[in-house]
Amino acid sequence: MSEKKLVNITIDGRRLQVEEGTTILEAARHLGIRIPSLCYHPDLSLPGACRVCIVDVKDMGFYMASCSVRVWEGMEVQTNSPEIREARRDIVELLLDNHPQECQICERDGNCELQNLAYALGVRERLFEGERKNFPRDDSSHSVVREPNKCILCGRCVRVCSEIQGVTNLGRHGRGFRTVVSPAHGARMDESVCIQCGQCVAVCPTAAFLEKDSTDDVWAALADPSRHVVVQTAPAIRATIGEGFGLPPGTNNTGRMVASLRLLGFDGVFDTNFGADLTIVEESEEFLRRLNGQGPLPMLTSCSPGWINYLEKFFPELIPLASTCRSPMSMTSVLLKTYYAQSRGIDPKSIYVVAVMPCVAKKYEARRPEHYMAEGIPWTDAVLTTRGLIWMIKSYGIDLWTLQSVDFENFPKETFDDPLGISTGAADIFGTTGGVMEATLRTAAARLGDESGRLDFHEVRAVDGLREATVRIADREIRVAVANGLVNAASILDEIVRGEKQYHIVEIMACPGGCIGGGGQPYPPRSMKAMDPELLALRAQALHAIDGQKTLRRSHENPAIQRLYAEFLGEIGGPKAHELLHTHYTPKLPRGIR
Repeated sequence: MSEKKLVNITIDGRRLQVEEGTTILEAARHLGIRIPSLCYHPDLSLPGACRVCIVDVKDMGFYMASCSVRVWEGMEVQTNSPEIREARRDIVELLLDNHPQECQICERDGNCELQNLAYALGVRERLFEGERKNFPRDDSSHSVVREPNKCILCGRCVRVCSEIQGVTNLGRHGRGFRTVVSPAHGARMDESVCIQCGQCVAVCPTAAFLEKDSTDDVWAALADPSRHVVVQTAPAIRATIGEGFGLPPGTNNTGRMVASLRLLGFDGVFDTNFGADLTIVEESEEFLRRLNGQGPLPMLTSCSPGWINYLEKFFPELIPLASTCRSPMSMTSVLLKTYYAQSRGIDPKSIYVVAVMPCVAKKYEARRPEHYMAEGIPWTDAVLTTRGLIWMIKSYGIDLWTLQSVDFENFPKETFDDPLGISTGAADIFGTTGGVMEATLRTAAARLGDESGRLDFHEVRAVDGLREATVRIADREIRVAVANGLVNAASILDEIVRGEKQYHIVEIMACPGGCIGGGGQPYPPRSMKAMDPELLALRAQALHAIDGQKTLRRSHENPAIQRLYAEFLGEIGGPKAHELLHTHYTPKLPRGIR
């Protein structure tokens, strides 16, 4: 591979060499110069829309957007001067003067890029009065709320929806003052092709997109003495929740998390990892049956609700390939209102199940009709995102997170409750791309008689978007593919539809990096952006480290899972297991588009 050409440039009087094709903004960061920006995102296209990042390039005669202009040989750039600072401030002032004056009651207060930028640029007053945009709030979706009056038209949401997710649900509509970002024809979110993944929420610099809040419902349940309120936490949460309290990304905070949940008043604190182990046991059985001719191949994993929404809307012809297993969240909720309720002698109708998830699409999953009990009661009553739980802990005044010692010298180490709190390392890696595949292969290898004892399948681990591999297990070669971000998934699915690629099993996660990059994860620190590969890698490393430290690392070895089948479910993949742990999917088109 030929080396990229280097060009010589000067920025603020300092000379440097950078690769041809580098933007001015990127080049400046090599010198420790941070040019402010709003519309810019390193993983998205470069529209130069907001103009906050303007710089003065010699002999051009006008300011240029540093995020989208690429350097050339001999370029001389000035990033800072009284005139440039004034121009940037004027741009931000104009944005603010058409922005709601409600920072103190906004969810993004203190973590808003527009607010931070206004402070940094010295905006201290609102200079203009007049007509303001006044669009209706759209909270029709189970997962995502659209607040168009807080939109600054940066276009990040439009680009992530089309360029990363391939859904293209959002676009700019209208002209001038009446421009608004919305689904096509001004449709509501629940009438659109939105898959409710929440990546628009993750990349939005303000609060124009938010998750549907469930914290009030959970507070009410905790205060109700007639309710037995239990909580389950997804694998990825333990590797990300600490970020909300200023702890480094990639820190394992399982003990603090469990202790905090108990202090909030939950009657039981359980681990969705148990459901992940159970999913693998059932999914491996399903995969092996298909491998032996009892079902279609490739089998597509089904634990990502955003991906399932995408499958039903964009590739309905492939629904028969999807695993029928419920997600770990749904399996755990079902068992809490059956197995757990029966073992404790509790009326299932009095149990209120809260799930803490990295994914806003889980809110939609919990409200799918196939995830309700026969009496019309949901298996999962409320879904909190990682962000939602962080806020509840702070609101309650729990101070465990400021302690620097992980030993909790004056506080006992907290662990999950039985019987749904024991898990293997295979469950922990569910939260990162390739984890479901690796966990499935570990159990499938044991079932196929592989005597190597192999536990680590590095060829399916990836934070990047797409990976294909052939894995040898016993005397079989298993062709696999792993994708995260639905543009990557679509490339695989198109090849499957055309018959150009043959796989045995395919793992698809809707969000970049998998659950660690979910739409409900903490907003990243100011030095990073959502989908930042470094951030995702740190979170993934934490989960793989937890897996590596566990004695049991294959789901079928979980003694609590073995006891569950012996005492309650019967045989793996049997009638009762299928009734409680499996589901179905149907083609869907939004209302008004059929």
